Amino acid sequence: MSARSARGGDAKTLPARGAGGDAKTLPARGEVDARSASGGDAKTLPARGEVDARSASGGDVESTKTIKATLMKSAIGATPAIRATVQSLGFRRLNQTRELPDNDAVRGMLKAVNFLVAVEGTPYVRPKRSKYKIWRKRSDKKHKRGH
Repeated sequence: MSARSARGGDAKTLPARGAGGDAKTLPARGEVDARSASGGDAKTLPARGEVDARSASGGDVESTKTIKATLMKSAIGATPAIRATVQSLGFRRLNQTRELPDNDAVRGMLKAVNFLVAVEGTPYVRPKRSKYKIWRKRSDKKHKRGH
């Protein structure tokens, strides 16, 4: 005799709340509630180990499209806001590719760090060196100070 059958099957019995009601019986996993068979709202619980057909955000499976993004350039030296965005996208190392959900929030974050991240389907253009910087040798600075 298994432990499950010793407890009385898969159906769960809960004590009734209130003064004097009968005990409520919940359907077992994978079974349909008696209300739904009579025309109520149909809810089927997934069996143990199975994943519900809906995603964690509550949408349908068809609406869970993903975007592939790859961290191409380091966030060292970037502003704290940019570093936080890269971290919130889930990147931990260079050339790491992530599959991210295709929604407006993720698209906005990818747009904010588009100079660090390559998105599948769009060409990645590596940023060029700043043109406003004046590149000098270290000795020029030393001579100006009198050394």
